[in-house]
Amino acid sequence: MDASVLTIQPSASEPIYRQIVEQLRRLIAGGQLAHGELLPSVREVAGFHAINPMTVSRAYGIAESEGLVERLRGKGMAVIATRKSGESESHRLALLESQLQALARQANELELPAASVLRRLTKLLGE
Repeated sequence: MDASVLTIQPSASEPIYRQIVEQLRRLIAGGQLAHGELLPSVREVAGFHAINPMTVSRAYGIAESEGLVERLRGKGMAVIATRKSGESESHRLALLESQLQALARQANELELPAASVLRRLTKLLGE
């Protein structure tokens, strides 16, 4: 895994460490991060995204406490959780629920028709 895989939005209301943990959850549940795959080092992520290393360390610590990753002496953090056959599409969609609710709320506030929002989302998903 490369540090550029993570997308950090410093101006977002969600704290950066939570952004990292949520992305790790989704990447693992979606199968993009495989069992045993090493995460980039704290320094690498912090340097690439120009964020405090303690923020990355906190995110990795949370991911470790949730059983998503494990610390390998001398190697760094590695993925231990993998997508299980029981993790259906609905389970993976549940990981997006809060973002989907926020998107729906914002679209309603902007009085955008659902069809327009869905067309744009479909286009973005295809990119």
